[in-house]
Parts: sequence; structure tokens; C-alpha cells
Amino acid sequence: MQSKSENTTVELTGNYLTPHQIVAELDKYVIGQEEAKKSVAIALRNRWRRQKVSAEIKDEIMPNNIIMIGPTGVGKTEIARRLAKLAGAPFVKVEATKYTEVGYVGRDVESMVRDLAERAVTIVREEQIAEKQEPAREAAENRILDILLPPVKKAENSETPSEEDNQETREKFAKMLKSGMLDDRIIELDMMVDASPSVNILGPLGMDDLGMNLQEMLGGMIPKKNKKKKYKVSEAMTILQKEEADKLIDMDNVVKEALKRAENSGIIFIDEIDKVASRANSSSGGEVSREGVQRDLLPVVEGSSVNTKYGIVRTEHILFIASGAFHVCKPSDLIPELQGRFPIRVELKSLTEEDFVKILTIPENALIKQYQALISSENVELIFDEEAIKEIASIAAKVNDEVTNIGARRLHTILTTLLEDILFNVPDVITDKKIHITAEKVRKSLKEISENIDLSKFIL
Repeated sequence: MQSKSENTTVELTGNYLTPHQIVAELDKYVIGQEEAKKSVAIALRNRWRRQKVSAEIKDEIMPNNIIMIGPTGVGKTEIARRLAKLAGAPFVKVEATKYTEVGYVGRDVESMVRDLAERAVTIVREEQIAEKQEPAREAAENRILDILLPPVKKAENSETPSEEDNQETREKFAKMLKSGMLDDRIIELDMMVDASPSVNILGPLGMDDLGMNLQEMLGGMIPKKNKKKKYKVSEAMTILQKEEADKLIDMDNVVKEALKRAENSGIIFIDEIDKVASRANSSSGGEVSREGVQRDLLPVVEGSSVNTKYGIVRTEHILFIASGAFHVCKPSDLIPELQGRFPIRVELKSLTEEDFVKILTIPENALIKQYQALISSENVELIFDEEAIKEIASIAAKVNDEVTNIGARRLHTILTTLLEDILFNVPDVITDKKIHITAEKVRKSLKEISENIDLSKFIL
């Protein structure tokens, strides 16, 4: 067992986190839902564990895909979003409703894998660029010095010693450049400009990346031309450093590493999967299309090879996390083959009044903290009494029960309505340096709306 001091030194990124540490990190942003956090923590840690096993069995270990079931606003998407940051791995979130059966208008399901590959390339490329910043900056500085002080060309049959003088001056300019003394000086850069016209090319149905690839091919056939542009030295440094870093990275290695990460540690979050579930006792055309999406989705989740512009991506070891409210249908309404590919099912609970109090105060990005930060930009301190927070939570729970249960999102509408006058009148009308929000003020501001169900439907 690790000591407390050992735990604090563990790198809080990627798959190095233990399941307990993953849950602890999720607790900072998501209130409750321990079962769901536990499931995703195990799934994420298993990615790391699989990399440590022998090669003979490594390919046989498949990820346990997860379906998160629960009403809107209880934390399904937030768990996935925060998991992505913790994973340090390629991650994409897609809406199941964007996909249609092949032959219908819409995106084909394989595009989610192409999006994942694109994201993986971006991550690896950014990592390699970050590693090359020092040599890239040196190269950029030399290019700027060449513009400020062009190298002296020795005249024929001349023994001029100006090259030494030029080198000495260049060294002085280099020191001034590093110290920032030349930041506001204007210089001209030769910039490569794409001369090709902007034309949108649409590929055939079910091949939504083809149009983009054709655009790239045609763009590459038309030569780019140079155009002189003026920049401050500080701006030119940023532009040239980026150019030099791009030159230093090996894109072949970037793509190779990116495809490896996409296949072995990639995560795809499919939201609103219940919207493509076929409802029982229905045989409309829409139902047929929904079942078609499931059948197209099946081979991708089961394991197939998908062509991307970077190469083939095998999907066997990609972790799929699906979510849905399942109000008008059940997970069992999905086709049996697809159900079998999501063996872990987690039900997220509806939020209570006590949960709302915690959501308003505990997370690092809590709503009250967000509004306090906004108001503090006007040099005004916004203070919420404990009873006021409880009253806001009580009204949120009541409106969710009586109108429509939209979970924690109800807190957004209530706080926006409550603070509307303050946000509008600071600093022109309200000049106080401290504003107290009391339970009485909450009741007074929201009484008429919260008690009138018809008004609540429109405003809250």
C-alpha cells in the first residue's frame, strides 16, 4: 500500500492514476454518481494494465465498454469530459443522432474513428512541437537577426574587415532581442500565401471525409506565392518560432505514434445513444433507420479496420462509452449484438436537493464560484449566505419535480434569473463593494416564478 506522501507525488495525468486517484480527481468536478465514477476509473486503469501484460495475451484483452444510463443533467457528459482530460489520451465526444444508416443523409459511423485519429495526431504533434521550442526559438531569432542585420557580402577584390564588425553588431542585436528591447520594432516577413480559391467540395453520401481530401489535393496542386507582411518583432517571433518548430518535427513519426495511441488508448464517448434505439412495438421508417445506425455502429465497436487519411485504424481496443437518458426506451431495445458490446451498465441517480447544495459550492468550477469571479472583475464581492444557497437548491429541486427534470442545468437558469439585475446594474447603478445574497432575497426574487407553474415553464 502506498503512503500518503507517495500518492501526492504520482503524476496526475494519463493512465498513471490508480482507480482511487481517478475517482478523487472526478470528485472535484462531479457530485455523487460513485458507481459511474468507479466504472470509468476501472476502465481507464485497465488501459494501462493491458500495456503491461505479455504480448501473447495482450491482443486478446478487450476493453469493457460502458453504457451510462440516467436523466439529463446528472453528470454523464461531465464525467466523460473530465475523464478525457485525466486520460491524456485521444478522446472524441459524438452525438449518436448525427449518424444515419448508409444511404441516408448524414455522417457515417466510421467518421468518429477518423475524428479520433485526427485528435491523436493533434495531441502527438503538439507534444513534439513543445519539445522543439528551444531550438525553434533559436532558429527564429537567427531569422529575425538576418532581417534586422543582413549578413555582409564581401565585395570582389576587397579585403574589407566589415565581417568582424558585422558579427560584433549582430551579437549586440542578439542580446537586445533576447531582452525584449526590439519587441516593438517593425520588420517585414515573406509569408507563404495559398493562392487557390476557397471551394467547398462535397463527397458522396457516406464518405464525408472525401470532400475534405479532394480540397487538400487540389490545394496542393496550386503553388503558393510569397507575400511581404509587416509585423512587430514580438509578433514575428511567435510566427517564425511556430514555422521552425513545424520544420523540426518528423510527421511520419507523429502519425505512427498517433495511430498507435488511437488504437490502444483512444476513447470515444457516444452521447444520446438512446435516440437510435428502436422503440418496442413500432415499425415506422424512422425506426428502421435507427436500427440501421445500430447495425452500422456494431462492427466499429466490435472491432474493424477503418481507413483514415493517416492510415488504417483498428478499433478492437478503443474504449467506447455510451450514454443516454432512456426515457421512452430501454437499453434492452438496442439490438442484442450491440448490447453485448456494452457489457458494463451504470445507472446514474437523479440529483437531490442536498446534491444541488454540493454542486453549488464544492466543485472547483462551481456555479457560485463562477459568478463570484465574474462580479469580482468589477471590483465587487458577491457573498452568498448558507441559507441562500439552500433556498436556491430547494427551488431547483421543486421546479425539476413540477415542470421537467433537467438536473443540475436547472441551477443555471435559477442563478441567471436571480442575479440578472445585479449583473445588469453593476457598476453603473449598483456601486456597493459587497453584495450579500440572503435567503430572503432569493425567495423575494424567485417567489412569483417558482410558485407559478406556467411561468416556471417559460422562465425556469
